[in-house]
Order: sequence, then structure tokens, then C-alpha cells
Amino acid sequence: MLSPDELERYARHIVLRDVGGPGQAALKRASALVIGAGGLGAPALMYLAAAGIGTLGVVDDDVVSLSNLQRQVIHTTPDIGRHKVESAAERIAALNPHVRFVGHATWLNADNAPSLIGDYDLVLDGSDNFSTRYLVSDACFFAKRPLITAALGTFDGSLTTIRAHETNEQGEFNPTYRCLFPEAPPPGTVPACAEAGVMGALAGVMGSMMALEAIREIVGFGDGLVGRLLMIDARAMRFETLRYARDPANPLNGDGPVMTDLSAHRT
Repeated sequence: MLSPDELERYARHIVLRDVGGPGQAALKRASALVIGAGGLGAPALMYLAAAGIGTLGVVDDDVVSLSNLQRQVIHTTPDIGRHKVESAAERIAALNPHVRFVGHATWLNADNAPSLIGDYDLVLDGSDNFSTRYLVSDACFFAKRPLITAALGTFDGSLTTIRAHETNEQGEFNPTYRCLFPEAPPPGTVPACAEAGVMGALAGVMGSMMALEAIREIVGFGDGLVGRLLMIDARAMRFETLRYARDPANPLNGDGPVMTDLSAHRT
């Protein structure tokens, strides 16, 4: 049930024909885990909280630095030096006290990923490194959790949804993250954000779209991004969508799967 305060707070959602009271109630029952409270995670967290998701978790072991504030809008100048999960908790509580916030001030690894991810209905990956992206995608597959994953370049971004543990209308498994990107690029070939830079407002766009896709997955309206990669070129303000399919050779749900757990991520 939605309280009178919640009915007023979410009124603009409730009058949407594709959301309504049942959709808003579904959001209240749902839980989402955001990987990273940075450039992508910050706006995603804020819009999910504003939308009224019931439980919102975040995994991040980092502290706020001055250079973060150009794009990580959930943190403020007085938060410099604080753990990001702490400053995020305060901002979420101020935005929407109806949301249960859970901060996990830890580094995601092969040992804790199954339990952390398994506690939530869906996952949004806003991490900034390939090792974490592959770990999250593999862990979501084994935990049977939907994954919304995004990536940022300097003036470009991409977004897709992975439901590789499920089958499509033809009875075939949906593609995995590894079907889209079979292997991570060699170390050093993709410069880090600190080296190449990133447009702050673009992080806001991509993080907000992650939240939108998560809300879509929970409420069930429209067509999601399973099997489709949305790409944004901010220089030309161009949006393109690439379709991709399951790779029979992928190690998770391919014709001859060889990965049965996360042991490959333990080093």
C-alpha cells in the first residue's frame, strides 16, 4: 500500500497509463543494487530513489575527492574525504525517506559478489574497469539477476540490459555480456578517466538512462534493451542502437558452457 504522502510524491508516475498505482507499488516492492557511486552510479541512485524504489543498495569502497564533483552529483564539496556510501546515504535520505538505503563500503570480488547480488532483484553496473564489469555480469548470470550495464568514454557512452539466465520467445537463451564483448581489451589500450577525461553531463545522461531502464524492467512498460546496445555520440548528439545475439561459443550459456562459477575471477 502507498501512504498518502507517497501518493502525492509519486503522483506524476501514478497518472502515467503505463505505470499507475500497480507500477508504483511494484517499484516500492523492488530492490536494486548499484555498483559504484561515481559518474554513472550517482545519477542512477538519485533517480531510482526519487522514483520510489523500495530498497536501494550501492557497492563502493572509495572516498570522495575534489575531481569527482565534476560529474558525481550525489556528492558535495563538504563530502570530500568521506566514504561515498556515507555521502550517498545522506543525499538519498534527504531526497526520499521512504527508500531503504544500504551502503556496502567494500570492493566487489568473486567471494562477496554472489551474496551481495543475490540479495537484490536487479543490478546496475556503473563500474569504471573491465575486470569488475565481467565479474558483475558473470555473477548476475549465476545469481539469475537482470543486469543493466553502461560504460562511458570521453564523449561517448553505451547501455544495454542483460538477462542471459532467461530465454526469449523462441526458447533460446538471451545473449550474455560476453556475447557482446568476448574479451576485455589488452591492459593499457583504453585510457582511464583520469588520463583521457570525461564529459560530466554525459555521465548524468547515461546514469539517468540506466535508472530509466531499471524502472522499465521493474514496471514492465515498453521495449527494453535486452539484445540491443544503445550507443551515444555526444559530439554529434547521435543515438544509435546495435542488435546483438547469443554467441554459441560463449562460456556461460553457449552450446558447450565451461564456466560454472566465479573461480576464474579469483587471482
